[in-house]
Amino acid sequence: MVKVGIIGVGTVGESVANILKENQDVISARAGAMIEVKKGVVRSLDKKRNVEIALTTDVNEVLEDEEIDIVVELMGGVEEAYEVVKKALKNGKAVVTANKALLAYHRYELAELAKDIAFEYEASVAGGIPIINALREGLSANHIESIMGIMNGTCNYMLTKMRDEGAAYDEILKEAQELGYAEADPTFDVGGFDAAHKLLILASIAYGIDAKPEDILIEGIENITQEDIAFAKEFGYEIKLLGIAKKERSEVELRVHAALIKKEEMIAKIDGVMNGISVVGDKVGETLYYGPGAGGDATASAVIANIVDIARSGKSAPMLGFDRPMEGKLTLKESADVHSKYYLRINVNDKTGVLAKLTKLFEHYSISIETMLQRPTQNESANLLISTHLAKESDIQELMDKIASLEFVNSKPVMIRIVS
Repeated sequence: MVKVGIIGVGTVGESVANILKENQDVISARAGAMIEVKKGVVRSLDKKRNVEIALTTDVNEVLEDEEIDIVVELMGGVEEAYEVVKKALKNGKAVVTANKALLAYHRYELAELAKDIAFEYEASVAGGIPIINALREGLSANHIESIMGIMNGTCNYMLTKMRDEGAAYDEILKEAQELGYAEADPTFDVGGFDAAHKLLILASIAYGIDAKPEDILIEGIENITQEDIAFAKEFGYEIKLLGIAKKERSEVELRVHAALIKKEEMIAKIDGVMNGISVVGDKVGETLYYGPGAGGDATASAVIANIVDIARSGKSAPMLGFDRPMEGKLTLKESADVHSKYYLRINVNDKTGVLAKLTKLFEHYSISIETMLQRPTQNESANLLISTHLAKESDIQELMDKIASLEFVNSKPVMIRIVS
C-alpha cells in the first residue's frame, strides 16, 4: 500500500483524489500496488470539498506522518511551497508537484536536496502532455537543438478567437474571464509569465541552464490588434504566444513573446485552449507534443502518472534528468543579442515625406525592410505595417525608441517577432 498526502485540495487536488478512487483498478494494476490518499491539507475546513478523504489545515499532519510515502504539493505560490517541499524531502518523503512557479525559482536547490529521493513534476508544464518525461527519458539520446511551444491555453484561446471572430482584445479577454480561462487579474497569463515559468523548467532539462524569470525576455499579447491579425492572414502567418529555447554553439537563448509563425508549421495549427510543444533533437528530428494544458482532470492525470512511477520503483531518475554537466558549460544568451525577423506597426500622420524619413531611419540602423503596407485610419493618420529581414534585437529596440520620439508618430509603435 502506497499512502499519499495532498497539500492543497483545490480543483486539481480534488481531481487527484477522485481519480485515484474511481480508477483504482487500472491504477493499482499499473503501479503494482494499491494507492490511497490518507489526508489532504486545506486552508479552511469551512469550504465544502467534493472529496471523500480526511482533511486538515495543519500541513505537519502530512509532512510528519510516517505512514505517508508521497507528498503531492498543489498549494501554489513560491516561498511557502518551497518550505513545505523542503521539509517533505528532509523527512524522506517522495514529492510530486504541479507548481511551475516554485520550480521556475527553486528547481536547482530542490534537485540538490532531493538527490535519490523521488521528485516528479510532470504536471508543472502543459498539464496533461507528458513533455517532462519525453525530454528526460524519451529523447535522452539527443542533443536538444530547440524547443518551441504554445504553453498557455488562455492566450492561445484569445488569439484564436481574435482571428476567427474579428473581435478586439478587450472583448475576448472579458469572454475568457467569464468562461474561467482567464483570472480576474489576467496578467500572469496574458503577460507571458506563466509560459516563461514552464519554458525555464524545460530549458533546465534540455540544457542544464539555470536562469530565473527575471533573466529572460518575457512579453505578452496585450498589444495585439486586428490590424496585426489582418497582416498575419495576408502574408500567411498565425500569431501565437510562444516559449522558445534554442541552442547556438555554447549559448542558449530563452524568450517568451507573441510571434508571427508560418501557417504551415505544426505549432501554428494548434488552436483554442490546447497546448503544443515542438522539440528538435539532433538525431530524432522534430517531435510534437499536443494536448490539454490545464484543467483539473488533465493536470491530475499527469500528477497520478508521477505517483504511479514512484509506486513502481520507490525512486526516480535525477530530478532534472542529469547528474553531471551534459555538454560543457552552456550560458544564457543576452536578449539584446538575439537575431530575428520583425513586424512593426507604426501609426503616423498621413503626410508627404513620412515614408522617406522612416525608410532613412531603417537604413541608419542597418535594418532591411521586406514588406510594407499602409492602412488608413482616422484623423488623417495611417498604420504602416512593416516586416523586416533578419535583424539584431538591440538594433530593433533602438529603432523603436527613435521612431516613438518622432513628431509625426502618433503612438508607441508595436513590434512582434517573426519566427522563421
